Amino acid sequence: MPPMLDVSDAVRAEIGDEEADRLLAGENAPGSYDCTSCRTPGNSELERTSTVLFVGEETAVLAFAHAGCLPSQVVQVTEEQLQGAVRSIGDGVTPGAEAPRAAAPAAPEPAVLGVTSGLVLIEGELHPALVVEPTAPIVRPGSTGPGDDFLPLLIEQGFMPVTELTSVPPVLHGWSVLLAVGQLHAVLQPGPNSGQQVAWWQAHQPLQVTDSWRAAANKHQQVLMFAAPVGSIGRQPREDLLRDALDKSAATGKLVAAALPLAGT
Repeated sequence: MPPMLDVSDAVRAEIGDEEADRLLAGENAPGSYDCTSCRTPGNSELERTSTVLFVGEETAVLAFAHAGCLPSQVVQVTEEQLQGAVRSIGDGVTPGAEAPRAAAPAAPEPAVLGVTSGLVLIEGELHPALVVEPTAPIVRPGSTGPGDDFLPLLIEQGFMPVTELTSVPPVLHGWSVLLAVGQLHAVLQPGPNSGQQVAWWQAHQPLQVTDSWRAAANKHQQVLMFAAPVGSIGRQPREDLLRDALDKSAATGKLVAAALPLAGT
């Protein structure tokens, strides 16, 4: 049975039609793998799997991810990151010398989105919130420089810069937060060509939220999502410390936000 692989046009253009067709036919498919996003096991024979090509100046590393964690895409990273990944697996290189760059079946540690839930007091009322912070800088696909494009990419999607937490951010239509049986499953975004929503972030295992958080979400029928670059918020053990970190990020221009409609209960 052919693997359930997704190979995007961008990945196909990098590795070539012949290598892409071999992957889709199962000749070079990984079978079981560790997801390059959430780092948990996956199996391309049992679940939709994305091919993710990390590209440096001279080397390319072909990795695999749960389709719900990442879409198939090409990601530009530094050559140093890729060389470290290649050294970690020795001399093994996947077949496909015809590809424009050598592809190795491992990847550097990519950025993972950390998601924290908490209640945020705004205008005298508690609102359910999700705070999203990646574990590493997010580089715009196709970019060759360093830097961090996480907030600009979200602003392009409709998130608004926040300088102080004094009012509820506007609703971002087309996005939503999926809550089911008291657990957080995903943040959904509009699909291509205004089609069905797709997961922007998905929990590999549903995350439990508190009864007070779920009650506030059901009351407002929306969840506030705040996002900040790596190193801005950190893992805060209490909601008051989380709020302090949000206020500091807002004051320094490192926070964007939107109100996302609630999907589920």
